[in-house]
Order: sequence, then structure tokens, then C-alpha cells
Amino acid sequence: MSLVSASGTGRFWARSAKIIRFVRHGCTNRPFFHIVVMERRKDQYQPVIEQVGTYDPIPNEHDEQLVSFNYERIRHWIGSGAHISHPVAELLGIAGLLPIHPRTYMTAWRNRQLGEKLAQVQEANQTLEHSNSS
Repeated sequence: MSLVSASGTGRFWARSAKIIRFVRHGCTNRPFFHIVVMERRKDQYQPVIEQVGTYDPIPNEHDEQLVSFNYERIRHWIGSGAHISHPVAELLGIAGLLPIHPRTYMTAWRNRQLGEKLAQVQEANQTLEHSNSS
């Protein structure tokens, strides 16, 4: 029985370093990511050991970004010493499996600052329009 290439080959060197990372699928301007376990090498186009989740960054009609994890297998690979890439660590932190990544806090802070600036600009425009109409 052969496996579908997206689910992985299951073959790997026992003593090589592993990493849990994104693999980009999808079309141009429509990314879709598989969260996979691979050997940690510079060769980007190497076989996947196992697929442990998916991530769809484009919001759907309900304004949701869909994510699915196999927590049991992720915990197994982390316990086996697998490294985690920064984007996957962010996602796992938001999901509650890991501590929240510092980059998540910084992104939220920047978005809050931008929102405050936009609110100030809109308020200034409204007061300017109100004073001009009077």
C-alpha cells in the first residue's frame, strides 16, 4: 500500500535532526500550507516524513482561517527532539499547545498602534469636515 505524497513517505534517518515546518501548496495568490515533519537539511525539496496538520491563511466566508493539527503526533515529534520553525511555533502558540510566541505579541501591538492612529486620523477628518460645514 503506497501513501499519498502529501501524507509523507515515513522514511527517515533515525539520528538526523527533524523539523516541523510549513510546506506551501496551492496556486498563485491562493496559498495553502501542510504542516509536516522533515529532516532538517538545506535541501528544500526533500521527502516529507509525516504530515501533522494543515493551515489555510485565506479567510473563508465566515472570516475564519482554518487550521487542523494532529496534536498527538506533534507531541510525539517534539518529544523525539524535533525542532519547530518560527511560523509553526506561532501557530501552535495561538492554538495553546506551546507558549505564545513573542512575535505574536509584537504583531498584536503593531496592529493596535495602527488602529489607534487610524482612529485619530478619522476623528481629525470628522472635526475638520464639521468645522467646514458650519
